[in-house]
Amino acid sequence: MEAKKLKLLLVDDQRMFAESLETFLKNYAQDMEVVGIASNGKEACDFALAGKPDIILMDVRMPVMNGVEAVEKIKQMQPNIKIIMLSTYDEDEFVRSALSKGASGYLLKDISPTELIFSIRALNSGMIQISPTVAQKLIQQTYVENKNPLDGKEAREAFPWLDTLTAREREIFALLAMGKDNDQICQDLNLSPQTVRNRVSTIYSKLEVKDRFEIIQLANRLKN
Repeated sequence: MEAKKLKLLLVDDQRMFAESLETFLKNYAQDMEVVGIASNGKEACDFALAGKPDIILMDVRMPVMNGVEAVEKIKQMQPNIKIIMLSTYDEDEFVRSALSKGASGYLLKDISPTELIFSIRALNSGMIQISPTVAQKLIQQTYVENKNPLDGKEAREAFPWLDTLTAREREIFALLAMGKDNDQICQDLNLSPQTVRNRVSTIYSKLEVKDRFEIIQLANRLKN
């Protein structure tokens, strides 16, 4: 019995890009099927309601209705559909808006096709997908230009959960929110790998989060 294929909807006003991506997926991702191509957010909403794809790859800037607006409407109509923003734009406002409206990831179009296939499969397995450069940019101003707001009185009064973290855990939290992996945290803080793993596990437990994406979401609340 043939395994069920992932149904994908491609949404992009650049038809050539969408068709090229469709061809690549057809040739190299046998577990996926492109069931439609939409050229704007409105078409995407109509298709999502009728065709119910499993995953949508959504551009941001499009005529008639942009990708962020489409994400919000689609998640209201079909909350089980997972949406990855696939865009050339990594501007802070686009990323934050898309994720806050329900997008499950934000990838840049310069991602390699093979990496994109891996990301789609990972998303289907429940792993949030976000480009490392996008993740870092999301909180760069918060943790670099504004120093570390985790130690600010106003932030700690507004977000009581900060007081559950030790000073070292707040440092690690900030680095996690910047998109850094455990090896990078080891280097930045001169800690052993086991120590970092233990501290990260403790942070997850204290904040009741399950992955780095939720850490980034908490960090974004600090900035907003």
